[in-house]
Amino acid sequence: MGDGGVVVLSGAGLSTESGIPDYRGETGRMRRAEPMTYQTFVGSAAARRRYWARSHVGWRHIAHAISNAGHHAVAALQARGLVTGIITQNVDGLHQAAGAEDVVELHGSLHRVRCLSCGERTPRERLDQRLSAANPGWEGAAGPINPDGDAALSDDRVEAFTIVDCVSCGGVLKPDVVFFGENVPRPRVADCFALTEGADLLLVLGSSLTVMSGYRFVRRAVEYDIPVAIVNQGPTRGDDDAHVALDAPLGPTLTALLEELRR
Repeated sequence: MGDGGVVVLSGAGLSTESGIPDYRGETGRMRRAEPMTYQTFVGSAAARRRYWARSHVGWRHIAHAISNAGHHAVAALQARGLVTGIITQNVDGLHQAAGAEDVVELHGSLHRVRCLSCGERTPRERLDQRLSAANPGWEGAAGPINPDGDAALSDDRVEAFTIVDCVSCGGVLKPDVVFFGENVPRPRVADCFALTEGADLLLVLGSSLTVMSGYRFVRRAVEYDIPVAIVNQGPTRGDDDAHVALDAPLGPTLTALLEELRR
């Protein structure tokens, strides 16, 4: 890593030490929750009510999450010029909160909301205020929180929840994230491929690489004879593609790497 040119591809496992569970690792709840799909969200007012009620509760958890040692180590490596690109599959904004710059958010961010009619993007904090005002006295006792900020709620709490529409045009509001069944915008994918193709090393942090959305960049690195290193808790789909695959906790491992480089 001494010559720089490292591109980081991070996944949900990097944020588990911040209290945000991953999908498939030790804290994963994929088997306990069906993620919202784009088709269900746009096709059903009831589904949108359910999503926003659950997300309104879960947002508090995401909004108060604090970047962990792994995020800070990545930002420090970037500041030293060793990391020249960061692609994240996460939607929690914790890379940026740790000081990282020019982060490509492959799947978008929960910190923004987009209108499906006029395309206007607004801060999530503003929507949170509007939803609170539209639901005085409403309380949602949350169950498990998922990586996308979705909290388990009882049906009666969901039914009692009132959603709001776009202030500018009255259109349907959606979190500015890529749902399951929705495509990542092509220009964003192209940017990620360009970063990967120009890297000296692709460093995968905290991703099982189960879905092609992230794994395709490992495949592109292999195609271009770019070394791949993986640090993750548990096996990954890319282990056979990697020059190094380390099963280890992210925070301590990256902190130790940073300290070694400082000597």
